[in-house]
Amino acid sequence: MLKLRDGVSRADTDYGTTLLDEDSGQYWNLNGTGALVLRTLLDGGTQELAVERLTGEYEVDADSARADVSELVEALDSAGLARVEEVPR
Repeated sequence: MLKLRDGVSRADTDYGTTLLDEDSGQYWNLNGTGALVLRTLLDGGTQELAVERLTGEYEVDADSARADVSELVEALDSAGLARVEEVPR
């Protein structure tokens, strides 16, 4: 599961999603595919579910979608905007 860090605001737009790091004032814009992945993960979905949703909605193969999802998660983590949390069992 992905969780936004405290101090990061999210707003859906006509073009995707915008994230604001309130500490630095920096904005991050995600296009429609990035927004779909982010919503899926923030709602408790797995990266594999995000891949399934991408391949179901867009013309992209599973390997490319998997790489894109992984890259987005890594970018959000390295920017300090979000972190992956283990789901308690």
